[in-house]
Amino acid sequence: MTATDVEGTATDGIFEPLRFRHLTVKNRVFRSSVGGRLDYYDGSGSDARINWELKFARGGVGAIISSFCPVTIRGRIVPGFATIDRDERIPFWRELADRVHEHGCKFILQLSHSGRQQDIIGIEYNRSLSPTSKPESIHGLRADRMTIAQIKETVRAFADGARRARAAGLDGVETHSAHGYLISQFLSSAINDRKDEYGGSLENRARFLLEIVEAIRAEVGPDFLLQAKISATENNNALFPWEKKGNTLEESIQVCRWLEQAGVDALHVSAGSSFPHPHIPAGDFPVADASRVYGGMLSSGAYTLRNLLIFRTPGLNQLWRRWWRRSGPEHPEGAILSDARAIKDAVDIPVLCTGGFQTASVIRSAIERGDCDGVTIARPLVANNDLVNLFAQGHDRAPRPCTYCNRCLVNVIMHPIGCYEERRYETREEMVRQILSVFDRDVPPTNGDSRRAGGG
Repeated sequence: MTATDVEGTATDGIFEPLRFRHLTVKNRVFRSSVGGRLDYYDGSGSDARINWELKFARGGVGAIISSFCPVTIRGRIVPGFATIDRDERIPFWRELADRVHEHGCKFILQLSHSGRQQDIIGIEYNRSLSPTSKPESIHGLRADRMTIAQIKETVRAFADGARRARAAGLDGVETHSAHGYLISQFLSSAINDRKDEYGGSLENRARFLLEIVEAIRAEVGPDFLLQAKISATENNNALFPWEKKGNTLEESIQVCRWLEQAGVDALHVSAGSSFPHPHIPAGDFPVADASRVYGGMLSSGAYTLRNLLIFRTPGLNQLWRRWWRRSGPEHPEGAILSDARAIKDAVDIPVLCTGGFQTASVIRSAIERGDCDGVTIARPLVANNDLVNLFAQGHDRAPRPCTYCNRCLVNVIMHPIGCYEERRYETREEMVRQILSVFDRDVPPTNGDSRRAGGG
């Protein structure tokens, strides 16, 4: 299960550096995009955000992909996420990068826009923007159909976000073109119902993303990492069979070829046409937790009251839970690898794959087979921040692995990000202490006062 280096010494493929065109990452494990409402309402960053990211930098990951980072306030999922929507944000991201770099870890900013998939609407706007005015199918989240002028303004916002990321000393950016957010709303044959040059054919549906890539490259130059996250197979009808299936793997392979031609340095392969989706994050649906926190979304969508009643009604909630689990893969870990391999075979740039990874032998085998060049991990790293260090010590898995219960992701609607699986702790008090540890103030900043640097 190991590779051999040029001197004949056995090496672990997980810990071989991953080289992009203009960036080298020390190993093949990336912290995938995951985060919570750790920041200020106006989009400025906080000490808690820095402490959150430092958990994973200390834990041994080669690079961190930030949580969803809105390029405009109108494009955020919920208030309380640090944004990259103005130049005043640059000092905070510079502070965060400096702290992460102390641990030999790279930091990649995920440039994002919610589109219609906006869980909690802020006071600044009543609705977000989308290629369509149709509500999405799970929550009934609504948005205004974008005009051509708004499309061009949003392309510019992504490019400006990339410029600010480079100015902050970050190591690269990733376009969030997956999971039913704005870019994938344009890409998706199940969502995009436009009749103009941004809708219809695959070439037209990909136009928005390719214009963003072109604009970013023009702004930051050819030597700054730019990768794209894409849902290879949408499975838009996984929960509701009457819905359209959405993009196929073959369509996504073509989009990835276009992205490579446009100058993207790497591809990040995922799945699903929404978030959450039975395929991402695969696993359980914690209806008890949902019944407690989902009320915060009631005013956001047309179907939210229906959903809350389902989550709170005995019998119905268990039917929903079983249907959710049945609609996704039986085994979450590595379920997307076949799609990643198909894309990797079609391009000549590195391919990352996400999907429940937490076993060293599974990751190592995927890399050695050529399914992907590296993996990205979210939930198992939330459960075990030091997972990569455990791999380096010879563990195949953490002693208390992630259970894929998805309580971490449901609770972030109202509560701080963290592992909420009480069975993994000795006591509930221990769980609470671990979740709230991001608010500890015993980690000194590298350059001055990080709260001041956040532009609060």
